[in-house]
Amino acid sequence: VREITASFRNGMRFQSAAIGTFQESTESFLIALFVDTNLCAIHARSATIQSACASTIPIRF
Repeated sequence: VREITASFRNGMRFQSAAIGTFQESTESFLIALFVDTNLCAIHARSATIQSACASTIPIRF
């Protein structure tokens, strides 16, 4: 996050709690995505997840 906002001219700053909250929500999103992708792989009787399964998962916000 800091690397991305470093390119902005206004010099954004973040509280550590904000970074922690962003990290927690990002991890939660990725875990849900991998769980859904794994269910797709199980349904396809595959031992591994594949990008084809991940691309069929609707993104939930």
